[in-house]
Amino acid sequence: MGEPNPKAKWSKYAISDDGTLERKAEHCPNCGPGVFLAVHADRKTCGRCGYSVKLE
Repeated sequence: MGEPNPKAKWSKYAISDDGTLERKAEHCPNCGPGVFLAVHADRKTCGRCGYSVKLE
Protein backbone atom coordinates (compact mmCIF):
# COMPACT_ATOMS: atom_id res chain seq x y z
CA MET A 1 0.00 0.00 0.00
CA GLY A 2 1.15 3.50 -0.70
CA GLU A 3 1.33 6.44 1.63
CA PRO A 4 -2.03 8.13 2.33
CA ASN A 5 -2.58 11.46 0.63
CA PRO A 6 -3.65 14.01 3.28
CA LYS A 7 -5.06 16.32 0.59
CA ALA A 8 -7.38 13.66 -0.90
CA LYS A 9 -10.22 14.56 1.47
CA TRP A 10 -10.47 18.01 -0.10
CA SER A 11 -11.58 16.44 -3.41
CA LYS A 12 -14.97 15.86 -1.70
CA TYR A 13 -15.50 19.57 -0.92
CA ALA A 14 -15.72 22.81 -2.91
CA ILE A 15 -15.68 26.46 -1.88
CA SER A 16 -18.59 28.46 -3.26
CA ASP A 17 -18.42 32.06 -4.49
CA ASP A 18 -19.64 33.43 -1.16
CA GLY A 19 -16.92 31.52 0.73
CA THR A 20 -18.98 28.70 2.22
CA LEU A 21 -17.90 25.07 2.09
CA GLU A 22 -20.05 22.77 -0.09
CA ARG A 23 -20.01 18.98 -0.05
CA LYS A 24 -19.75 17.34 -3.48
CA ALA A 25 -20.63 13.78 -2.42
CA GLU A 26 -23.52 12.25 -0.49
CA HIS A 27 -23.19 11.23 3.14
CA CYS A 28 -24.20 7.82 4.43
CA PRO A 29 -27.66 8.03 6.05
CA ASN A 30 -26.68 5.38 8.64
CA CYS A 31 -23.23 6.71 9.61
CA GLY A 32 -24.04 10.42 9.36
CA PRO A 33 -21.96 13.43 8.29
CA GLY A 34 -18.31 12.83 7.54
CA VAL A 35 -18.76 9.39 5.96
CA PHE A 36 -19.19 9.63 2.19
CA LEU A 37 -20.78 7.14 -0.19
CA ALA A 38 -18.39 5.73 -2.81
CA VAL A 39 -19.72 5.98 -6.36
CA HIS A 40 -19.41 2.83 -8.47
CA ALA A 41 -20.74 2.14 -11.97
CA ASP A 42 -24.06 0.72 -10.78
CA ARG A 43 -24.32 1.66 -7.09
CA LYS A 44 -23.32 3.97 -4.23
CA THR A 45 -21.78 2.21 -1.23
CA CYS A 46 -20.65 3.10 2.28
CA GLY A 47 -17.30 1.52 3.12
CA ARG A 48 -17.91 1.80 6.84
CA CYS A 49 -21.29 0.12 7.38
CA GLY A 50 -21.96 -1.53 3.98
CA TYR A 51 -25.04 0.56 3.12
CA SER A 52 -25.67 0.38 -0.64
CA VAL A 53 -28.01 2.14 -3.08
CA LYS A 54 -28.49 0.90 -6.62
CA LEU A 55 -28.28 3.61 -9.30
CA GLU A 56 -30.89 3.73 -12.02
